[in-house]
Amino acid sequence: MTTVLVTLAVVAVVVATALGYVSWRDRRRSTPDEDRTAARSARVRQLRYEGDRHAAQGDAVQRAQREHNTF
Repeated sequence: MTTVLVTLAVVAVVVATALGYVSWRDRRRSTPDEDRTAARSARVRQLRYEGDRHAAQGDAVQRAQREHNTF
């Protein structure tokens, strides 16, 4: 029983240490404000491009339907 408790305690310490190290390392690697702004700008451009493509595709579908329904 003592062996199991000691093993669990060691595993808990190792997990806590690894978690602490990873969170400390990630905090040091935080991106500067310029990178956040660039990422936000890229996302806005991507969404605008997707919206334009969606609208163009909808226009093409409607045009095809109008041509098909004309007798």
